[in-house]
Amino acid sequence: MKGFGQFCPVAKATEVLGEKWTPLIIRELITDDQSFNDLRKGVPLISPSLLSARLKSLEHCGVIERNKTDKGVNYSLTEAGEELTPVIEQLGVWGQRWARSDMSKKDLDPSLLMWDAHRRIDTAYFPEERSVLRFEFVDYPSKLRLWWLVIADGEVDICLKDPGHEVTLYIQSTLKTMTQIWMGDMSVAKARRDKLLHLQGDAAIKKTMASWIGCSVFAGVNPA
Repeated sequence: MKGFGQFCPVAKATEVLGEKWTPLIIRELITDDQSFNDLRKGVPLISPSLLSARLKSLEHCGVIERNKTDKGVNYSLTEAGEELTPVIEQLGVWGQRWARSDMSKKDLDPSLLMWDAHRRIDTAYFPEERSVLRFEFVDYPSKLRLWWLVIADGEVDICLKDPGHEVTLYIQSTLKTMTQIWMGDMSVAKARRDKLLHLQGDAAIKKTMASWIGCSVFAGVNPA
């Protein structure tokens, strides 16, 4: 972005971090090293060309580094990038407290929700053999309506197409309801009691959903 023409450290930092999408890219890299495709899943509305440009800019500024591995290219935070962790976290806390989403449709994104959720599932509640969770967002068109999470050996894979395995638990709700659960605005028990969340399948997995589903790291932040 064009500089502010000021020596002020706030101005200089904003020149690096103030571009659209940049804080969200850093947010994704805080969780772990990411491939280009993984970053696109965490920031699904950014175009590939713009993501590439932002990554090059952050690499040039010394915030991230590009690493070649046997599985391809990964991006990770440098020491300078790691130092931004509390900054990004506090930005999220401020946003949850003072600029909280009203959960209107313009803020809802099934891709982001499922990508976030699959990283927070507590696999300790599942047996060693494979478990399959099928999420259905009843208010969305067929392309984004169904999602599968496959849990095996302590790992969680996300699928937008039927993986062909027997489903352990069917989970049905609107996208808003599941997002409210994820953000801590509604409990699993209340959603079920109000018939906003319908579960069918393995009794033990169904009973412990409130424990294994996880939630956003900002779920505990109360609104102002």
